[in-house]
Amino acid sequence: MKLTRNFALSEFKCRDGSLPEGELLDNCQELADNLQVLRDHIGKPINIISGYRPPAYNKKIGGAKRSQHLLASAADIKVSGMAPAEVHTTVIKLIKAGKMKQGGVGKYSTFVHYDTRGTAARWSGGK
Repeated sequence: MKLTRNFALSEFKCRDGSLPEGELLDNCQELADNLQVLRDHIGKPINIISGYRPPAYNKKIGGAKRSQHLLASAADIKVSGMAPAEVHTTVIKLIKAGKMKQGGVGKYSTFVHYDTRGTAARWSGGK
């Protein structure tokens, strides 16, 4: 199922094969719409390394108890040819410009976390 010009629902599925359903599908659509803004801005494909996570899987991998991944409103992303710091800065600029929804933006050594929680949250992590 295509969510946007460049994103399909399958890209957001959990590694255990679970897909978001019901109202979670609406959250995933909003996330994909915002990631499409980023994709259009940078002109490069975005690789989603982690999207939706059902509770059992999130617990298994040690995810945060209130992770936005549980709501299908978060994605950990990589962009070939761009360092995570550059992706992080670009997302924040697009949020400040009102082009992407306010949310959580986390910078890690190999990827960036973005979510559509509606309030600003910023952090840097390991991994």
